[in-house]
Amino acid sequence: MSFTAKILLLGSGELGREFVISAKRLGAYVVACDSYAGAPAMQMADACEVFSMLDADRLREAIERHRPDFVVPEVEAIRTEVLAEVEKAGVTVVPSARATQMTMNRDRIREVAAVELGLTTSRYLYAESLEEARAAVAHVGVPCVVKPVMSSSGKGQSTVRAAEEIDRAWDYAVANMRGDRRRVIVEQFIDFDYEITLLTVRTREGIRFCAPIGHRQERGDYQESWQPAAMSGAALVQAQDMARKVVDDLGGYGLFGVEFFVKGEAVIFSELSPRPHDTGMVTLISQDLSEFDLHARAILGLPVPEPKLLGAAASAVILADRDADAFHYEGLAEALAEPGDAVDVRIFAKPVTRTNRRMGVALALAEDVDAARRVATAAAGKVRIVYDADQPA
Repeated sequence: MSFTAKILLLGSGELGREFVISAKRLGAYVVACDSYAGAPAMQMADACEVFSMLDADRLREAIERHRPDFVVPEVEAIRTEVLAEVEKAGVTVVPSARATQMTMNRDRIREVAAVELGLTTSRYLYAESLEEARAAVAHVGVPCVVKPVMSSSGKGQSTVRAAEEIDRAWDYAVANMRGDRRRVIVEQFIDFDYEITLLTVRTREGIRFCAPIGHRQERGDYQESWQPAAMSGAALVQAQDMARKVVDDLGGYGLFGVEFFVKGEAVIFSELSPRPHDTGMVTLISQDLSEFDLHARAILGLPVPEPKLLGAAASAVILADRDADAFHYEGLAEALAEPGDAVDVRIFAKPVTRTNRRMGVALALAEDVDAARRVATAAAGKVRIVYDADQPA
């Protein structure tokens, strides 16, 4: 079999699915791994493996058997010590084993940013018990945000506005944390004007930046994003400078999703993911090269030009409202007929629904960001998940 590179993808959700498509277009052979069969990326890949990324023996065995050129994590909950082992043995971990170890846990990447690099962050403390969480909140002050040091898409995050809310916030964080570390970060609530994701690509030719992406969250999870986010030139320069410092420190090649809060002209580092970001789904319609194309090119050592913005764009998620394993979609024609410069819908093809689970995304280009958001939201609302149990026999 002839291919440009063999990639072992760890995690096979919707972001992994789009990455597989981009990598396959460049001739790569992809083995998609996840904890359940039929995951979105598996449907696009050349081969698949089903196991928990937290099972060190299974992870090590899959890497040894497939002998990939690149190990590409798409999820946070991974036995990163195994990645460090295989990297020492000559396997390329994307972007690097150290980056996966630092960013798997919010406490480690926060220490890199705030202590080692001196980036501006919120005040914060860590807690490993309810008693420590109460003490941390008393020190940081209310309002504050409590979230697991390891989770994804904002799960387990809540805002504490009074002392009586601490116990609930701790329980919620513990219930939604990934991995086996019962640890939370308690951080100062930033009364920010807006927040952005700055997609930053580290290539062999230097750093590339995408236009900043604005986003809105509910329940700690992204609901819509838009590009470009309006921000001053001075604030953008600050964000780019901080993003450059942190991704250069982490090393390796690939795309990083760097998140910032912005208050006036002040830019505050929030978090970082060393992989495509959910808010970056908007780049599937907004740019000449999507975040997934950029990630694949950077990993494979191919030229990565400065991304070109095609216009004002937005994305809006399509959510399930219950748990089910028998369902279908309706309303695609109506969604794609929404007026706009361009409208698209991506169905993630997840095998089961869960309450508030992202099942797809609507994308729109329009004359300005506000119009793009309206079109994307309207298109997402036209796509209906129809549950077979609700249908008459």
